[in-house]
Amino acid sequence: MRYLAKTWKSRWSLFVIGACGLLLLAVVVHAGHKETIEFEEANMIIEINDTDGDAGLQLKVDGTPWKKLKVTDTDGKKILELKAKGAIKKQGLTELFFESAEPPFGVFSLEDFLDRFPAGDYELEGQTVDGTKIVGTASLTHDIPDAPVVTSPEDGDEVDPDDFTVTWDAVMTPGVEIVGYHVVVEKEDPLQVIHIDLPASQTSVSIPPEFMQAETEYKVEVLAIEESGNQTITEVEFETE
Repeated sequence: MRYLAKTWKSRWSLFVIGACGLLLLAVVVHAGHKETIEFEEANMIIEINDTDGDAGLQLKVDGTPWKKLKVTDTDGKKILELKAKGAIKKQGLTELFFESAEPPFGVFSLEDFLDRFPAGDYELEGQTVDGTKIVGTASLTHDIPDAPVVTSPEDGDEVDPDDFTVTWDAVMTPGVEIVGYHVVVEKEDPLQVIHIDLPASQTSVSIPPEFMQAETEYKVEVLAIEESGNQTITEVEFETE
């Protein structure tokens, strides 16, 4: 009986030790596991300025407050790394937008630009303020719309500030889906800008006379926007009567 009791106690001790070991392992694994969340927005586009003859890369990121961000290209090579410091690290970042430099095509051709930034998925990985891993994917395409042909005004035109309409021809680029247009009218000194978003079915927009001033120089931009967000700009300078 003493032998059986001793054996039973020995087996019970081994069971308790094993159970405690498993529990400890579970705690360690759980402690080492961190939730991964996603950026609310991760968008990368190409913007062409047909008038100036240049191209730029734009990236917009938005999400839960983060303190670190790394972007890798389609080959897995790191192309951007940001680390917040001090007060910003404690506060965290949410929205970030940047636009690359835009050397003229005479210096850096569109073909070279597209080779430098190939189409495909660009992976984003960061860390939130509380240490959670945050990820996202920005898909870049080379589907670029043709430049809008602005029919009114033309360069150097004088327009009636009380009755001014911007018109352009619909962009019909093969293999490219135009989802809308964006019109910008700008006066430099002092700076005043109006932005108008329009559907793909519309090719004209009247500018409110309250915005326009007599005997003033302006610039209008018409952007054709492709479904991925890629956009091409035409600029026209004009003045009012």
